[in-house]
Amino acid sequence: MLVRYFAAARAAAGVEEEHHVLPEGTGLDGLITALLAVERPVPPAGTPTLARIISRSSFLRNEVAVRDRSAALGADDVVDVLPPFAGG
Repeated sequence: MLVRYFAAARAAAGVEEEHHVLPEGTGLDGLITALLAVERPVPPAGTPTLARIISRSSFLRNEVAVRDRSAALGADDVVDVLPPFAGG
C-alpha cells in the first residue's frame, strides 16, 4: 500500500511517500507499527519524532477518514498521515 505523509509528518518521516507490504488483514494499528519500525534519519531541528506526530495524527484511507483502526487495509489502498494543522 502507499503511505503519504503531509506537513510535519513528512519532515519527521524524511519522505513524502513510501510503499509497504503488510500481511493480509492488517489494520491501521498494524500499519502504524510498521511505519514506526522503519529506521529513519533524525528529523530536522524542532520537528517532533514520527512516533509523536503519528500519535496525534488523523488518517485517510483512499481519501476517507479512518474510524475503525482494526479494519483490514488492502494492498492497493492509499493511506494519508495528517498531523494536526494550525489555522484553517
